[in-house]
Amino acid sequence: MNFIEAIIIAIVEGLTEFLPVSSTGHMIITESLLGVDVDDRFVNAFTVIIQFGAILSVVCLYWRKFFYPETMRTKGYTWWQAIWRFYLKLIVGVIPAVILGLAFNDFIESNLGNVMLVAIMLILGGVFMLFCDRIFNKGSESTELTYERAFVIGVVQCISMIPGVSRSMATIVGGMSQRLTRKAAAEFSFFLAVPTMLGATCLELYKLITHGDGNILTEGDNLAVLIVGSIVAYLVAIAAIKFFISYVTKYGFKMFGWYRILLGAVILVLMLFGYDLALVG
Repeated sequence: MNFIEAIIIAIVEGLTEFLPVSSTGHMIITESLLGVDVDDRFVNAFTVIIQFGAILSVVCLYWRKFFYPETMRTKGYTWWQAIWRFYLKLIVGVIPAVILGLAFNDFIESNLGNVMLVAIMLILGGVFMLFCDRIFNKGSESTELTYERAFVIGVVQCISMIPGVSRSMATIVGGMSQRLTRKAAAEFSFFLAVPTMLGATCLELYKLITHGDGNILTEGDNLAVLIVGSIVAYLVAIAAIKFFISYVTKYGFKMFGWYRILLGAVILVLMLFGYDLALVG
C-alpha cells in the first residue's frame, strides 16, 4: 500500500465511519477499486487501526462529555460520580459486542471481504432507513440515557458485525428504538464507538504480535503510511461528524437510506456485468 492509496482509503473511512452507510463496506469497495492486495497482513491491520484514528475525533469534539460531564453535575453528582456514570454506561453498551465479537470472530473475518454480502446489506439497511423516522417517531422522545437503554443499544450494535450493516446505523436505530432523540442517539453512537474501536485496534495489534507479524508495522514505509492514514481519517471524521449531527437533526435519515440503496444496486450491477469487485474475497 502506498501513500496515495492510504490517503484515499483514510478519507473514505473518515467520511463514512459516523454516517449510517457502513464504513467497512466502503473501505472494502475502495480497496477493490484501487486494486489493493487485501490479503496482505498490513492492509488488514491498516483498515482496522485507522478506524481508531477516526474515532479519536469524537474525543476531541466531545471532550467535555469524556472529561467533564457538566450536564450530569448539574443534577447534583460530584465530578467522580458523573465520570463514573458516563463511562459505566459505555461499558454496559460495549459488553454485548465484546462477547459476541469474540464468539463469532472467525465468522466475521471470513466474511469481511464478501462484497456481495456488503451490497445486499447496504440495500436492506437503506430500505429500513427510509422508514425508521416514521417507525420510531411515536410519542415523546428523551435525551436521557439510562443503563437499560445503553445495554439495548449495545445489543443492537452487534448486528453491525455483518459487513455492510454499519455500526453507526445499528447504534442510532438502537437509540431511537429506546425513544432517544435523533441527536441523542447519534451522539451516544459516537461515544460507544470509542471503546468499541479501541478494543478492535488492541485486538488487531495483539494478533499481529502473537502471530509473529509485529514487524510488519515497521517494514518499509508501513509505519509512516499508517500514521498518515490515521491523521487523515481523524481530520476528515471531524468534518463528517459536524455535518451529520446538523443534517440528521433537521432532516432525518432518508437521504442516507437512498444512498445505501443506490450504492448497493450499483455494486450488484457491476458484479452482474463481470466487474471483479470481489478481489477482496
